[in-house]
Amino acid sequence: MNEAVQNYLDHQKTWKEALFKLRDIVLACNLEETFKWKHPCYTHQDNNVVLIHEFKDYCGLSFFKGVLLSDPENRLIQQTENMQTARQMRFTSVQEITTIEPVIKQYINEAIEKSGQKVAMKKTSDYVVPTELEAVFKENPDFKKAFYNLTPGRQRGYLLHFDQPKQSKTKTARINKNQARILDGYGLNDCTCGLSKRKPTCDGSHKQLEDSN
Repeated sequence: MNEAVQNYLDHQKTWKEALFKLRDIVLACNLEETFKWKHPCYTHQDNNVVLIHEFKDYCGLSFFKGVLLSDPENRLIQQTENMQTARQMRFTSVQEITTIEPVIKQYINEAIEKSGQKVAMKKTSDYVVPTELEAVFKENPDFKKAFYNLTPGRQRGYLLHFDQPKQSKTKTARINKNQARILDGYGLNDCTCGLSKRKPTCDGSHKQLEDSN
């Protein structure tokens, strides 16, 4: 057992019991325990298989190559539209975890079997560039340059966000709202307050600004 994982679990509050139960289930599947991305991570032959994590409203397992799993119980969730490979299995109580323990192990064992497989990733060029965005590019070459200077992942995030609405005016509104962020080199979910200790990831530090107003 990993000391960093033990320390992480010992300091949990809301989901402590549930997380310990998930750890027992994962370890019973003969995976190696490590600590990555500030969370318990489990590997097979140096391949990442599953991550234990907690959020405000649930805790769960995140399968690194969940898109490859058959998902017979329809339990897997795509966290965001931009998430190509990983899939979550979410829980809201230790009782729920205990009840479906055999199912969880079934998913983990399948994930182990497929951990060495490669996932065909969708390229940024495969994403739709809305006509509304193309129009803005023509009007503002600097904005177009800034957009394509973003990392591929950040570009994909914006393309999905801009193309999601059905109405053209809503797409245009989203593009206009995010022009300043893009010109400054930020992704859709990057922190811009300058306070986050996990920058560019937002850790909620911006609330200090809200509370002071």
